[in-house]
Amino acid sequence: MNKKNITLVINEKKHELSVFPNELLLNVIREELELTGTKYACGIGECGACTVIVNGAPILACLTLAVAVDGSEITTIEGLTKADGTLHPMQQAFLDHSAVQCGFCTPGMILMGKALGDENPGLKGITEADINNYFKGNLCRCTGYTSIVRAVMSCAHEGK
Repeated sequence: MNKKNITLVINEKKHELSVFPNELLLNVIREELELTGTKYACGIGECGACTVIVNGAPILACLTLAVAVDGSEITTIEGLTKADGTLHPMQQAFLDHSAVQCGFCTPGMILMGKALGDENPGLKGITEADINNYFKGNLCRCTGYTSIVRAVMSCAHEGK
């Protein structure tokens, strides 16, 4: 099988890559680019641990071929922290509200929160039911979701 040359802008950095046509975005991110914050868990799109943001929309990297996102802008959890180490408001909210337990689902959850905030700047009028609905594809086995919802709601109350 011949490799295909693609270009991805990941966390604002351009990457020229040569990938197999059947190579998953998740594997390219983790193995080729060594951005291991994006997690491999179920491998079938059931848990959301592999969530990344592609051209402004959250997607599951375990179900997405790398060639399908050629030319796209991608944000992983590593791309949220500023160069000076300042955390994104959603990352800080997860810490402040103890929404991190084992941490395995956390990157996908935080990126979903960011995507929700990007779709609804300041999270104006957002309800707990809205958050639960938006996050329905992201599974957490540790927190029971209460602290996750509380973290996202805190960003709404603070207009982040």
